[in-house]
Amino acid sequence: MSLFLYLASVVVCVYVLLFYGVLKGARCLSSVCLKGKTVIVTGSNTGIGKSTALEIAKRGARVILACRNKEKGETAAFDIRAESGNNQVLFMELDLASLKSVRRFAETFLNTEPRLDILINNAGVIGPGYTEDGFDLAFGVNHLGHFLLTNLLLERLRQCYPSRVITVSAHLHRFGNIDFHLLASQKEAVSNQSTWHNFQAYCNSKLCNVLFTRQLANQLEGTDVTCYALHPGVIYTELCRNMSQWLQLLMMPLAKLFFLDPKGGSQTTLYCALQEGIEPLSGSYFSNCSLYKVGAKGVNDGVAKKLWEVSERLTGIGQINQ
Repeated sequence: MSLFLYLASVVVCVYVLLFYGVLKGARCLSSVCLKGKTVIVTGSNTGIGKSTALEIAKRGARVILACRNKEKGETAAFDIRAESGNNQVLFMELDLASLKSVRRFAETFLNTEPRLDILINNAGVIGPGYTEDGFDLAFGVNHLGHFLLTNLLLERLRQCYPSRVITVSAHLHRFGNIDFHLLASQKEAVSNQSTWHNFQAYCNSKLCNVLFTRQLANQLEGTDVTCYALHPGVIYTELCRNMSQWLQLLMMPLAKLFFLDPKGGSQTTLYCALQEGIEPLSGSYFSNCSLYKVGAKGVNDGVAKKLWEVSERLTGIGQINQ
């Protein structure tokens, strides 16, 4: 019995050290005040998006919760106002699975808000289905929706320099691929909607996030708008809500033991949004609140430029005027 207790104690100690030393991750230590600044956080009614918005609100910023679900978005805004003591937190409807909704959001924002200092492209999905415009869900929401949103708001970001664009990617971008022929013919990043192909589509969309950030930095070179992509950590959130029920049940025990909570998962996003002195690193990729080496597929400027051009065509926008 004593041997069992000893072994159990060792296991618990190893887990605690692993969790707090490795899995729990670093913390954003920036003390920057954001009073007078305006920040948009997409997908901020739950998970790491809500945690990010809360921390931003605590620093005094005007925070726009850009979410698809009105009821959940307004509830999240109420919660954040109550916890942060900041009344400048409001919901604005944005469905990234609809390019029409993205345009409507941008128009409303530009007509009602005089400034934009930080845009945080946080929302993400994994699972089967298609967007309103016929794109597979992960590609349409995780990449195309944010691509269009960023471009429509870019001039306002330029006017409020120095400003930043933060895009939440993932280490899974290393397993991503971009099949331009498939995109051209079917509006899809994968060839079917099986569980494996849904996972592959997610990886592909995360590679798109990295390449988008790289090309955006190239477009913005010489300006005071900087951009960063990041891996938030391994987090179990509503990102997986579109997975099959058996996969969610399989994930839950692992999530409880090893995955970050939303607060931990928001730290690298906050670092990229707030940390002073990282402006020369525009276009770079971060993890655990520090610069991180991006996968080999994420540093190809030719592919990044081509993805940008294809995304312009698919979303129906023109070139950014320098």
